[in-house]
Amino acid sequence: MLGSRIRELRKEKKMSQRELAEKLNVSQQTIGAWEIERIVPGADTLNILANYFNVSTDYLLGRSEKKKENNNDYTLKEALDSVMSYDGKPMTENDREVIEGIIKGYMENKK
Repeated sequence: MLGSRIRELRKEKKMSQRELAEKLNVSQQTIGAWEIERIVPGADTLNILANYFNVSTDYLLGRSEKKKENNNDYTLKEALDSVMSYDGKPMTENDREVIEGIIKGYMENKK
């Protein structure tokens, strides 16, 4: 699974093994070995790969189908907890739902 994920992500970026090797400061043979799963990158290298491709290590390892964990809901709720309405009063639950829906819709369309 790991090898195919690395290959898939490399191809999505339209990169050759040589180009990825240069970016990660490893040999092209190392990239090839990862992709055919002859060798497995260590934990530090997995983190570097995940950061480079902007995915989670769980996605790389095949533990998740989601490329990146979505923490936006938690962050959005935290942000709305600290917001006051126009006149300085706490927002109503209806206001929160409307604003949350607008922001979520905007972010989804932005992808």
